[in-house]
Amino acid sequence: MTLWDFNILVEHWDQFMAGLGQTILASLLGLIGSLVLGTFIAIMRIAPFRVLKAIGTIYVEFIRNIPLLVVVFFFFLGLPALGIPVDPFTSGTLGLMVYTAAFIAEAIRAGIQAVPSGQTEAARSSGLSYIQNMRYIILPQAVKIVLPAIGNQLINLVKNSSVLGVIAGLDLMYYADLINLSTFKGIPVYTFVALFYLLLTVPLSLAVHYMERRFARSN
Repeated sequence: MTLWDFNILVEHWDQFMAGLGQTILASLLGLIGSLVLGTFIAIMRIAPFRVLKAIGTIYVEFIRNIPLLVVVFFFFLGLPALGIPVDPFTSGTLGLMVYTAAFIAEAIRAGIQAVPSGQTEAARSSGLSYIQNMRYIILPQAVKIVLPAIGNQLINLVKNSSVLGVIAGLDLMYYADLINLSTFKGIPVYTFVALFYLLLTVPLSLAVHYMERRFARSN
């Protein structure tokens, strides 16, 4: 069996493109959701309120220490059991978002703690509230510090989106499995899948490196 059987790509182009489109959509939704949720959790973890700090800590420690597939199945099986109808794509995307947010929260928290404490004291003396201090002073600096770590987590999210194939999430891996079952040509099928994932992750990696260099120059 050859590594490059382009007949597979041509004959099943529509399926590859359908899966790629769903993978891109799940990744975009997961990226946005995990950034927002991760930032919120990070702020909770360093908030001067014990309850918020405890909730944030429990969330991060719990999610980071269980497999992604377990999180996805919680939404895929748990929500319908609670009477909340949810399709495989939505449950998989929610799982990706919740799982990645825990790692992004830790990265942002490390960035916040790396900002000199004098910045916070200056903000308080200027009359800024805790939220205003985070929004205008601390978070912009923290993001610059931890951009590489956040970028790596976002790239991991794109690769982890393949978990949707396990729950029939109609993503790239799901269609690859269908094509493999119908053709029994797994090597070329998954070779093309690997290239499609590279098309998604390499530009994202380059964008992260570009932003990192740009922030370094601005500093």
